[in-house]
Amino acid sequence: MEEKNQAALDIREEFAAKVKADNRKEKLMKWAPVGVLAALILVFCILKGRSFLSLSNLVSILNQWSLPLLVALGLTFVIMIGSIDLSIDGTVGMVGSLTAIFVANSKNTVNLGVLGLLLAILCSVVVGFLIGVIHVKFKIPSFMVSFAFMNICIGIGMLSYSGKPATIRDPLMMAIPKASFLGVPVITWIAIAVLVLCYYIQEYTPFGRHVYAVGTDETIPKAVGINVNKVKIKVFTLAGFCYGVAGVIGALRLGQGQIAIGTDQMFPAQAAVVIGGTALTGGKGGVMNTVVGTLIMTVLINGLTMMGVDPNIKTGIQGVIILAAVILTIKHGSAVISK
Repeated sequence: MEEKNQAALDIREEFAAKVKADNRKEKLMKWAPVGVLAALILVFCILKGRSFLSLSNLVSILNQWSLPLLVALGLTFVIMIGSIDLSIDGTVGMVGSLTAIFVANSKNTVNLGVLGLLLAILCSVVVGFLIGVIHVKFKIPSFMVSFAFMNICIGIGMLSYSGKPATIRDPLMMAIPKASFLGVPVITWIAIAVLVLCYYIQEYTPFGRHVYAVGTDETIPKAVGINVNKVKIKVFTLAGFCYGVAGVIGALRLGQGQIAIGTDQMFPAQAAVVIGGTALTGGKGGVMNTVVGTLIMTVLINGLTMMGVDPNIKTGIQGVIILAAVILTIKHGSAVISK
């Protein structure tokens, strides 16, 4: 009898020790990205001195941060449900291309002004909605559907300007990338506004809670009557909105619309989301994690650029970082990563 009691006590102590170890690991993983960001800033301050923390460079970092943040915010919700979205490069490029031909430009007489920007974003929202619908209705993996739409969007974008990109001629649109408020670029303020919206959706709406539930184990929300398919469709639609705003900003910043605006947007966004602590298996992480992750990537690229590091080496460093982040965030033994 005493042996059984001792065995039971040992099991309880072992379980308690495991829980404490898991909690310590969770806290470490939660604050590790913040530590990495602080370490990067410290390293570049030591290497580049005052120039890294100069007002002009800080403004430059904020300006560079806006577009990756917008793309990564949309991707965050997709990854939180355990899915993946490969349409980013095509969608952002398509919206950038359409933006230029919807406002006063060098190719046609169309001049929809601000309405043109909204229309371009709406096109991206529709793409996101269609990806979600096809994904859930036909039970096709999200990466396959989104990859198909990436190519569809690239085709639409290239057809929109027929080989010769349209240059934006609208004075208001040309002024936006150069404008600032309280010393911060207006483009960054737009990205922050979308960030606040996404944070509100995540933290203060039933939909936000459902996203976590679906990402953790979708059988549980199904059991309590939550329409999981509807949640997934909304997630891809929201992602489409974020990509659309990113495409508009990209076109305004460049001053013309072309599909190249979306080139190489997906990889940095994926890296930022994972580095920030949002697990590829879903159900963990969120918008604020992505803020830290995008800042890490932006500060890293900015610092390496100031040091004159070869672009190919910078890409390699990004690859190493995302690989390390994936290893740390994926639950070992999980059967599925992308749903």
